[in-house]
Amino acid sequence: MTDTQRNPTDTSGTLDEALERIHLSGPERDGWLSNHAPMAIEALVRHGHARVAHRWLDTYRPKLEDMPGSVAPVTALNWQEALGDISRVADWTAFFERETADRPWRTVLAEWWPRLLPGIAAGATHGVIRVGHAVRTLLEGEETAPRVRELAHALGYWAARHQPLPALARLAPAPDAAAALDRVPLIADQDGGIRSRFEQLTGLTGFPDWPGRAPSGPEAARAAIEELVRAATHRYATHGHADPIMLVHAATAPNAVLRTLPALPGTLWTPSLHAAWAASAAVTSAYGPREAQPVTEHLTAQAARAARAAQATPAAHAAPVAQAAPDAQHPQEVFERAAAHGDDHTIKFADTALDVGDAAALVAAGRAIELNTPAW
Repeated sequence: MTDTQRNPTDTSGTLDEALERIHLSGPERDGWLSNHAPMAIEALVRHGHARVAHRWLDTYRPKLEDMPGSVAPVTALNWQEALGDISRVADWTAFFERETADRPWRTVLAEWWPRLLPGIAAGATHGVIRVGHAVRTLLEGEETAPRVRELAHALGYWAARHQPLPALARLAPAPDAAAALDRVPLIADQDGGIRSRFEQLTGLTGFPDWPGRAPSGPEAARAAIEELVRAATHRYATHGHADPIMLVHAATAPNAVLRTLPALPGTLWTPSLHAAWAASAAVTSAYGPREAQPVTEHLTAQAARAARAAQATPAAHAAPVAQAAPDAQHPQEVFERAAAHGDDHTIKFADTALDVGDAAALVAAGRAIELNTPAW
């Protein structure tokens, strides 16, 4: 993974202000859809777009709903009966607010990560994704009250939507993450919501055995997750057309796990790898296309648009067409386009593509910008 120009330590106060506004709302809307505001806002601020964060939130805020009312307190003694019960989301959020107020957030995370990890599919993987954004902010910047509270909200949502994936047989080993994703069998009926699709996973023979041999240690596990994120990000360029929104999670979910690793004990890194692979494979199976669209077709279309733009530009200012192709773009230019596009999933996927940082990842981010409907 590569670092690009960014502003992880927001000194403007914008992130904290936005989080305080977001925490007035619940984690879902319309009965199931996740609140993407904390994740998108964190990515916007991180990549130097704090100036548009509040405007973006002003547009998104009317979609949100209030936090549901409390049912009964979640405690250290009764938490198991509340796990996976979305009606208890306010209780879970209050529980983690108390936990992170009384103990260091890293201690709370290390205790609850292995409990929540089997339910990585929670909220269409948005539980773990929201945690990944929150942890990244805490690791790279100040541990302010709104940022710690955001981790509490993220953990609370994950716990309330906890959804284990079915245990599937391991098929023949794949040589690498890209091959493993290519070999994931698709569910029979790719219709309906993610819950009904994930229920069909039990009808599959299994998923490819990847990474096969157990990692030799924490660093090997981290490297394998990094490989998975890269492969899933690259794959979106040729496969994202099947469901441009949902297929971003094949990359953003394992990337959330990757972002969280530095805050976790090394003993949890290998289980995290297995959960990341299960999540990415499940999303791929549920939404992946029967046929890929060759990336060359996409690049050709982009080049044609660049050529037309060059023809309309005075010769003294025209850039060569090759420089306008997606694989020649600067990472921050790609994120600038995603921010201007405004769609929450597109912003989050561009954020992951910048983490990967290579030309193929930037092409994939450009594909998401092209496929998804702009927010404004």
